[in-house]
Amino acid sequence: MLIDVHCHLDMCEKPEEILNEAKKKDIMITSAAVNEKTNESLIAWKHPNLKICLGLYPIDGLKCGNDEIDEIINRIRKHRADVWGIGEVGIDYKESVDDEEHERQEKIFRKFVSLAIELDKPIVVHSRKAEEECIEILEELGAKKVIMHCFSGSMKLVDRIINNGWILSIPANVSFSQHFQNVVSRTPLKQLMCETDSPYLSPEKTWPNTPLNVEYSYKKIAEIKKTSLKDVEKELEKNYYSLS
Repeated sequence: MLIDVHCHLDMCEKPEEILNEAKKKDIMITSAAVNEKTNESLIAWKHPNLKICLGLYPIDGLKCGNDEIDEIINRIRKHRADVWGIGEVGIDYKESVDDEEHERQEKIFRKFVSLAIELDKPIVVHSRKAEEECIEILEELGAKKVIMHCFSGSMKLVDRIINNGWILSIPANVSFSQHFQNVVSRTPLKQLMCETDSPYLSPEKTWPNTPLNVEYSYKKIAEIKKTSLKDVEKELEKNYYSLS
């Protein structure tokens, strides 16, 4: 089985067709929410090849009051049996440059890390331009089931993630990204997973991307690790279920 551990299926064209094709190809799709609207839509979506992560994208979080954020957290608690993970959550300093907004993002992220620990769910972390800050908060709060989504930080920080026993998910644009190829080279197979971040990050620099393209990540990992595609599939499937 191939697994796309992080995408936004609701943003993709013809998502039902993608799900049906994923079932034929034995691809498990894990779709992440970014706000309350997508949390609601994912909860209602049922398919044997779909698992969901509920959360709040960091920039969307800045638009929410404290009561709204607490409502989102309580909704996730209520639907914990339907939820595979908490995400997409984190900190984004690229889209937010104000110190007050930075502090608020960090406070919101702490709430979701605590929720993931409480529910014993994996947390899918967005850490753009805030890689070290996210790692420090995760370490401080003692998070164990962590997936660093599309991690763009330094190799020194990659080593820190590896030492913490966390997962690095590799997007399909690893097909041409030297950074992600370096991450794969550095990271043990037992700490890798694959993602597409669809409809973004196409492996062929086109729009849109699709979860069906997760095979690009698998093939590149197999090439870099000098092992068979089947062995990569088996190992990453183990990684996925070890977080469940």
